[in-house]
Amino acid sequence: MKRYLILSDGSVFEGSAIGADGETTGEVVFTTAMVGYMETLTDPSYYGQIVTQTFPLIGNYGAIESDAESEKPALKGYIVREECAEGSNFRKESELDEFLKKYGIVGICGIDTRALTRKIRSKGVMNGIITSKKAVTPQKLKEIKAYRVENAVENTTCKSEQTLGDGSKKVVLWDFGAKGNIERELLKRDCTVIRVPSYTTAERISEINPDGIMLSNGGGDPADNAGIISELKKLNGKKIPTFGICLGHQLLALSKGATTSKLKFGHRGANQPVRDSVSGRTYITSQNHGYAVVPSTLPEGATMRFTNANDKTAEGIDYTDTPAFSVQFHPEACGGPRDTNFLFDRFINLMNGKA
Repeated sequence: MKRYLILSDGSVFEGSAIGADGETTGEVVFTTAMVGYMETLTDPSYYGQIVTQTFPLIGNYGAIESDAESEKPALKGYIVREECAEGSNFRKESELDEFLKKYGIVGICGIDTRALTRKIRSKGVMNGIITSKKAVTPQKLKEIKAYRVENAVENTTCKSEQTLGDGSKKVVLWDFGAKGNIERELLKRDCTVIRVPSYTTAERISEINPDGIMLSNGGGDPADNAGIISELKKLNGKKIPTFGICLGHQLLALSKGATTSKLKFGHRGANQPVRDSVSGRTYITSQNHGYAVVPSTLPEGATMRFTNANDKTAEGIDYTDTPAFSVQFHPEACGGPRDTNFLFDRFINLMNGKA
């Protein structure tokens, strides 16, 4: 069955249907990751977005739900160049198309994803619709342009407080749409993880009396989360060791008085180079974000430690007024490079008073 991708600039890409029936509107983005499409499909940070895989063949190892980073996909749609209808891996639990249908994800395959990626890179991220109707009317384009990713954190956070593990360090994982591997990395390091919903108050976190706070990744515009930022401000003076990743990095900066801005087409993939100003090393990192902290707005007591080697955007901040640091990339990368996994050890050292 034919299916079409219509962008907000009126461009139309013709392809074939994969996944669930129906149509879907979202923000069209691309990821350059060459591995880990199951992790991409289940990353909550993609909430509200139609994700394009630049790697041409997807589905070659089927669907393996045990590799998922969350309970279910949060993305709005899925775009691939070539769908492998029959995966060949001994761990396969179903086929990619079955997985997409199971979770109601509308997809399209057989389009020129290279041309689509070049368009997004030159014009910037734009909205689009995956539909079986080719007609492009002024009213339809108006609807596509009006779309905005909203309530991403509210729709991807956990619904209740959960305690996992029985380690020597008690860590609050403040869940804004957390990837599962953040939790696993903490458990591996002898931590008791108390996962709390995004709407948790500073007072409740203080009651838990944690050794450290992990601010998770998540989707949407960080500036939309005024309530969370307000609660973070209340915790800033309590000197609790804090580690922020992705959205958590942005929210921590906003709570300190910095601002964020939307990137032209974002950083999504497993090959983003990041330079560490302390060691002088450049690390290859996994990333998934469309916003960044504006370096010129960083307050006193905040130092930019990591910088994107391509566009010089802020990739990591150290704070001297509180025992806290944060990174824009994913040190828990799964699947992706593990070059910066040592940052979890840095967090453990911070809780031990050694960092």
